[in-house]
Amino acid sequence: MSSNTWTVLDESHVALRAVLAGLRPSDLLLPTPCELWNVTQVLQHAAGDQLGFAATITGEGWPAFDPFAPSGELDGDLDAFKSFVEHTMRASAAAWATVPADATDAPTPLPQGKMAGWLGAGACGLDAAVHAWDVAVATGQPSPLSDDLAERLLPVARELVEPLRAYGAYAPALPTGDDSGPAVTLLRYLGRAA
Repeated sequence: MSSNTWTVLDESHVALRAVLAGLRPSDLLLPTPCELWNVTQVLQHAAGDQLGFAATITGEGWPAFDPFAPSGELDGDLDAFKSFVEHTMRASAAAWATVPADATDAPTPLPQGKMAGWLGAGACGLDAAVHAWDVAVATGQPSPLSDDLAERLLPVARELVEPLRAYGAYAPALPTGDDSGPAVTLLRYLGRAA
């Protein structure tokens, strides 16, 4: 089964790859919309989450660090860091490629545990895409979060986010205007001032 079964995940990885490609060494310590985390920490968190999803499916390859307490310190240079983040996306895509499209009990590292495959893969993609947006905002890159992708991630967010707010994973939702597009609606639902 190809990873293309999960197109939302694939497109979310494309978004994360886009901001990685534009990353410069001077960007790594810039503050992001994720309170208290700089660009390096956001990317470490995103990479750790991709590994967490993959390891929950395969039973191996757990992150060697706590994704919720990223150090902000690089092990090597920027190119090595980019390669590491790329590796985590490939591991995630390969793991999800083993999950049938009609799965009703896909394992996830989320407190909710097993869930429908579309929702679990969407949650993995939501993490990658939104953190790609965080990095883009911090580094002055164009947003990699298209309205089309955001529109497909919004039902995932609405299904998952409320229980996770209790864990501090998401800030309270912000109001949106009637003319807000899907990307702004998604980001504001996740507590980001888009």
